[in-house]
Amino acid sequence: MSLTDIMEHAGLSIYAQISLVIFLVVFIAITVRTFAPSRRREMEDAARLPLADETAVPYRMPER
Repeated sequence: MSLTDIMEHAGLSIYAQISLVIFLVVFIAITVRTFAPSRRREMEDAARLPLADETAVPYRMPER
């Protein structure tokens, strides 16, 4: 008996399809957010971080 047979008889195959759809939606959302033109400046600043000198001021959390 294979895993496919077990999944079919247990009625669990819908969970695999749902998880695939959720994964694709999350992947597309992350990709769009990462490459959005509005975030270009932030990504350019992050790309320069390894080349920054040691005298840079560390990031501080804003106070509430």
